[in-house]
Amino acid sequence: MMNYIAIDFETATGSMNSACSVATVEVRDGQLKEGWTTLIQPPGLRFDSFNIGIHGISPKDVTDAPTFAEVWEELKERLAGKIVVAHNASFDMGVLKASLLANRLQAPYFRTCCTVRIARKVWPALDDHKLNTVGAHLNINFRHHRALDDARTCAAILLFAGMETGTDDIEELAQKIGVRIGHFGV
Repeated sequence: MMNYIAIDFETATGSMNSACSVATVEVRDGQLKEGWTTLIQPPGLRFDSFNIGIHGISPKDVTDAPTFAEVWEELKERLAGKIVVAHNASFDMGVLKASLLANRLQAPYFRTCCTVRIARKVWPALDDHKLNTVGAHLNINFRHHRALDDARTCAAILLFAGMETGTDDIEELAQKIGVRIGHFGV
């Protein structure tokens, strides 16, 4: 059965160490389960107008929000030992790595997979494989660049890919379509 955690970060600036929102959605036994999200106060409360224009989160929204270090224990529990998927995983894993390094926090071990790469293999005829494009193709209605909606959509894309390929196991799916499951942490 499909078991994994989907994650999405939004950032306040072009810096990878500027998380301002994070969300996770668990998939257990092929079923979407609860989601979790929190705003995060980025270092120095610095925001770029470009990023605000993308996700709508501004300094006033995170003034009283916890820092990355303050949400880390909760987030770590959700990720450690799991398969963690993200749409454009190199971005989300980059944000996580930069945030951990900046806060001198220990990275947990987990395996990781990218739903952009999966979507390219499963639906190669799409014009592009951005989250909103793949979501629209699969008739998933969501608000793009809202961390919880994006994580939920990412989780659903992987479930749809399993149905499309006749697989109900993420490792079997990855092997069948030639996508690598990577590693993060110690």
